Amino acid sequence: MSRVVQVAPVLPEHAYPQADITAEIAGLVTSDPRRRALLERVHASSGVRTRQLVLPLEKYAALGSFGEANDVYLREGLDLAATAVDRALRAVGLRPTDVDHLFFTTVTGVSAPSLDALLVERVGLRPDVRRVPSFGLGCAGGAAGLARVHEHLAGHPDEVAVLLSVELCSLTLQSDDDATANLVASGLFGDGAAAVVLLGDRRAAALGLDGPEVVGTRSVLYPGTAGDLGWRVGASGLRIVLSGGLAETVAQHAAQDVAALLDPLGRTAADVDRWVVHPGGPRILDAVQDAVGAPPDALAASRDVLARTGNLSSAAVLHVLAATLDDPPPPGALGVLLAFGPGVGAELVALRWPGGGDDAEGAR
Repeated sequence: MSRVVQVAPVLPEHAYPQADITAEIAGLVTSDPRRRALLERVHASSGVRTRQLVLPLEKYAALGSFGEANDVYLREGLDLAATAVDRALRAVGLRPTDVDHLFFTTVTGVSAPSLDALLVERVGLRPDVRRVPSFGLGCAGGAAGLARVHEHLAGHPDEVAVLLSVELCSLTLQSDDDATANLVASGLFGDGAAAVVLLGDRRAAALGLDGPEVVGTRSVLYPGTAGDLGWRVGASGLRIVLSGGLAETVAQHAAQDVAALLDPLGRTAADVDRWVVHPGGPRILDAVQDAVGAPPDALAASRDVLARTGNLSSAAVLHVLAATLDDPPPPGALGVLLAFGPGVGAELVALRWPGGGDDAEGAR
């Protein structure tokens, strides 16, 4: 199996109150007073208090083509990636040359070679590190990455793996587009990165490192929802596709997906001690909480990350995971990590904290 031994969340340096972002962005997006009023209402109800952006706020007006924005993504994204990986490895006493497997996820910039390849020389990873770059998982990428890395380590119990997410959502802002989806996105998404260190069981034991064990995963696509969430790629870049019915889709499926994840463990949603839910917005969080019957404060970590950073796409659920590790549940506790992305699809991971009355085999 595998253990999550460290999460390093990273944010860019330019921090702004939501109201300041609203005031700057509104004039870029629309000249229609009615649409501006809608934008202001949407931003105010987003659950976001602050966001940290990869560029100073006044620089966004000068961003022109998709190519210019993508160049910024590569330059600034590589810096954030290097910082995240370095912090995560140092925190558990590992070196870059210890890493055997690197899974990289993003949906806000593109390149070949991919950003993870550029990272190898930058931080001193081994030239023979096995890389898996992923584009298109969107907000589900952090959860999917945990699941895919876990599956690799299940067959390679002596290895060290790093999951890396870099998302610079602000660079996808579409100027002169007052479609409702763009208004919502302009008030919700922020910039950030995260690196997660996972160890195979034997490597974790040899190093004396502990952390929650991955004890189950689930991936599912919902039929008929492919047009509800994602990007439309054009000359101006990545244009958001965001259905107003996404929260209803989540509400319809979340309970059965959690049940399917936990049933092989002999557990139910009532047994979950920690909910690590992607902060996709207040309506998404409300839909999950209501569907699974979680207590009122069960998603507090997700709501706090949303308020402090905005929705960081694939990195956001990893920021919630970092906060959860900082405030761990009792020994033996069960956690569920859950995120939704284009497809529409859900990615779920079951976690069990070490100790308590159950051993690892009993939790499977």
